[in-house]
Amino acid sequence: MDYMNVSPVIRGLTFNGEKGLLVQFRENYDGDCPVVEISDEAEMLEQLKTALIDSEGRVRPALNIPGTGYFLLGTSPDSLGTVPVDRSSSELQRDKVVAGKIAVVTGGAQGFGETLVRGLFAAGAVVVIADMNQEGAESLAASLNAEAGETRTIACAVNVADEDSVQVMMSEIVRTLGGIDIFISNAGVLKAGGVREFDLKDFRFVTDVNYIGYFLCVKHASPVMADQNSAAEGSYFTDIIQINSKSGLEGSNRNGAYAGGKFGGIGLTQSFALELVTDKIKVNSICPGNFFDGPLWSDPDRGLFVQYLKTGKVPGAKTIADVRNFYEEKVPMGRGCEGDDVLKAVFYLVEQKYETGQAVPVTGGQVMLN
Repeated sequence: MDYMNVSPVIRGLTFNGEKGLLVQFRENYDGDCPVVEISDEAEMLEQLKTALIDSEGRVRPALNIPGTGYFLLGTSPDSLGTVPVDRSSSELQRDKVVAGKIAVVTGGAQGFGETLVRGLFAAGAVVVIADMNQEGAESLAASLNAEAGETRTIACAVNVADEDSVQVMMSEIVRTLGGIDIFISNAGVLKAGGVREFDLKDFRFVTDVNYIGYFLCVKHASPVMADQNSAAEGSYFTDIIQINSKSGLEGSNRNGAYAGGKFGGIGLTQSFALELVTDKIKVNSICPGNFFDGPLWSDPDRGLFVQYLKTGKVPGAKTIADVRNFYEEKVPMGRGCEGDDVLKAVFYLVEQKYETGQAVPVTGGQVMLN
């Protein structure tokens, strides 16, 4: 028995109709707290439930499980282990539906991922910035916490294409915060090129991150979410949201590795949704249109505008401006997708308890489903 199965259970036991409390595991703690003797793992749920609630019906701020360690509870990282917590719930406005929830964003240190992190943070979530760029993730976390005057985001290094790295990330999240309410699989890469000249190593690179990385994240996030729900007696809804693409809804010329992985991602979303619904885990994809102002498109050295110009994907284009104009003219609303557009879709999917297995287009009308 360790914190990987105890912390999510504690979160489930503190579920208030919207979310559980944050739970941080520590091997040592010098504060006073009740001792919970777990004599049998089969009895853990009842023994924890009894120990968690004080005589006034509030959740105790800390527990000691001999042989395992200490578990500190609170509503934010700064309040862990300080005072008993009232579990009462309140109605939430749509843009506050993520308030107090633990949200993980892979690829969250820059670009579109950073936009999601900032939006979730502004809406009150406790955000884990998971990225290969650990320095960038730590810098963003420090900046957001400083602006807010409280610790409400943490950085976590991860390579989503490496299973060991994903497992370490999940372990760190559960150890520090206790579980996961929203997991946004955003990390992605793109290399463009025609099928006849595309290198196999590049195809594998794109597929490993965009497709296999999504699988690995769901594989290791879903057991944590399931434990929370089980402890909450089957009423704890959580969300896995894949940031897909309009290229997951229609083919993309000279961009087969990317589009193929995104098509496959929707297949994973639908399959995971069917499998995980019994654990109250909703699994959906969001398919944004082109995010023209982010580094994926606009980076002067590796951005898609540069790649597409070099590979001749846009007939007759002689400059980056020609390529951008070509793609903007394809959108009925005349502009690229922006972070706020996708955040609204995230809020909708979290709020909506009766939707799973969907691919939600946010394309300005460029892709219309029938």
